[in-house]
Amino acid sequence: MSILSQILKKKQQKRQNDNYRQKQDPLKPEELPILRDYKENIDRIKGEFGNSSDIVIRFISVSNHKAALVFIDGLVDTASISDFLLEPFMEQAVIPEKTDIFQYLLDKAVALGSVQSIDNWNQVYDSMLSGNTVIFIDGCNKAISTETKGWEKRSITEPTTQLSIRGPKDSFTETLRTNTALIRRRIKSPNLWAEPMKIGTVTQTDIAIMYIKGIANDKIVDEIKKRLQRIDIDGVIASGYIEQLIEDQTWTTFPTTFHTERPDVVSSQLLEGRIAIVVDGTPFVLTAPAIFVQFFQAPDDYYSRFDISTGIRLLRIIAFLIALVGPATYIAATTFHQEMIPTTMAIAIAAQRENVPFPAFVEALIMEITFEILREAGLRLPRAVGQAVSIVGALVIGQAAVQAGFVSPVMVIVVSVTAIANFSTPIFAMAIAARLIRFVLMGLATMLGFYGMMLGLMFMAIHLCSLRSFGIPYMMPLAPFNITNQQDVFVRFPLWSFKNRPPFISKGNMKRTGDNQKPSPPSPDEKNSNQGDES
Repeated sequence: MSILSQILKKKQQKRQNDNYRQKQDPLKPEELPILRDYKENIDRIKGEFGNSSDIVIRFISVSNHKAALVFIDGLVDTASISDFLLEPFMEQAVIPEKTDIFQYLLDKAVALGSVQSIDNWNQVYDSMLSGNTVIFIDGCNKAISTETKGWEKRSITEPTTQLSIRGPKDSFTETLRTNTALIRRRIKSPNLWAEPMKIGTVTQTDIAIMYIKGIANDKIVDEIKKRLQRIDIDGVIASGYIEQLIEDQTWTTFPTTFHTERPDVVSSQLLEGRIAIVVDGTPFVLTAPAIFVQFFQAPDDYYSRFDISTGIRLLRIIAFLIALVGPATYIAATTFHQEMIPTTMAIAIAAQRENVPFPAFVEALIMEITFEILREAGLRLPRAVGQAVSIVGALVIGQAAVQAGFVSPVMVIVVSVTAIANFSTPIFAMAIAARLIRFVLMGLATMLGFYGMMLGLMFMAIHLCSLRSFGIPYMMPLAPFNITNQQDVFVRFPLWSFKNRPPFISKGNMKRTGDNQKPSPPSPDEKNSNQGDES
C-alpha cells in the first residue's frame, strides 16, 4: 500500500507542477487587451523582456497627447523611425479636441508602407520581435504597429555547394523576403502564391509555402500544409528542422525532400509543379515532392545541349555506382572470386598484399574511415588550410600506410577512386547516403562475396521502391515504369520535346512547350525570299 500511495502522490505532484508551468510559462504571452494607461503598458513590456538593454522606449508628445514608441534595437531601421515617426509626430500642428488621435495617426500621420492597428499583447510582442515599432497612446486601448524592419543581412553571393558553369551566380540568403524576391524575379506570374506561416512556439520562425496555382497538385499542397501545421516544436533554426519533421519515411538514408541554395533550381521545379518551402534564417530552400533521379540532375544539364548533358549525366550515374560498390567489389573479388581476376593482375595484387597483415575488409575499413576523418576535418578547418590539410593528409597518410605495410597500393587506388567518384554526385544528401551504404555492402561482400553484394543491392532497390515523397513513389518514373516520362531520367531529351510536365507531380496545366518548337533550317522558299530582299 505504501508503494501505491507513493506512486499516486508522485502523479499528483507532477500534475500540479504541469498546471503551475502552464500558468507561469513566460514563453506563451497571454492574449490580454492593451491597457489605456500607456505607462502601465511600458511597465508590462519591461517586465516581460526583463529590462533588456536592447528594448528602446522613446516618450513623445503629439499635439498635447502623450505617446511612446517602443522597438528593439538591431531589428529596426533607425533612419526610418527618425524620418517617418519622430519628426512628423513632433511637427504635428494642434489637432482639434474632437479628433480621434489614434485614428488620425493611423490614417494620416504615419508615412510608412505598412501600418496597422493591434489590440492585444500577442500582436504587440510579435510586431516588436519582427522588427516593427509599436506606438502606445495615452488613453487608447489599442496600439499602432509600423513596419520599420532594418536588421543587418548578408548580401547575395555565389552558390558554394551547388556550382554551375553557365547558370546564374546568385544564391539564397538568410532573409525570407530576399529569397522570395529571387524566385519572383524569375517567375513573373500572379499565379505564384506565397502563403505565410509561423513555426516554433519560442522562435516563431517565418516560412513561406510557394507554388504556382493551376500547375501544382492541390492535394500535395494541402498535405504539405497539414504536415507543417502539425509541427509542435519550440524552435526552428534552419530548414533542416522542418525537413526532418515532414518527411514520409524516417528510417532511410536516402533524402525524400530536396534542398538547394540556387533560385534557378527552385524556379524550374516550381514550373514542374513542385512546392517550395522557404524558411527565414537559412539559405537553403526545400522543394517537394522529390524523386530519386532528381538528385542526379545538375543545373548545367539544362543550360547545355542535350547530347552533352546526356553524356555528363550518364558519367555521373556511373560515378555514383562506383562510389557505392567500389571497395565492396575489390573485397569480394580478392576474398572469394579470385578466378574472375586476370592472372597477371591477380599475381600483382597477391605480391602487393604479401606483407599486409590484415584481410581485405579490415584493410578497406581502415582506409575508408581514415579518408572520412580527413574529409570531415577538411570541412571543419578554416577554408585557408582545410583543403591543404585534406589533400596533403591523404597523400602523406596513404604513402606512409603503404610503406609501413598496413595497406596495399591497390587499396589506396580503390579508395581514392571511390572518394573522387563520390564527389561527382551533385547533391550532398545523396552522396552521403552512398557513403553510408558503402560500408554495409563491404560487410556483405566480406561474408558472401558477390552474392552478398547482390543481396544488399536487391534490398536497397526494394527499399527505394517502397519509399514515398508526399505520396509520390520515390522511384518514379522507373518504378512504376512509364515509357512516356523517360525524357529526363538517364537521357536528357531536347528541350523542344518537353511538351508536358511530369504527370505524377503536376495535376493542373500540363502543357509546358508549344507546338512546332523543333528548330530547323529555313525552307527553300524562305531562302529565295531572303535573297530577294537582300538584292
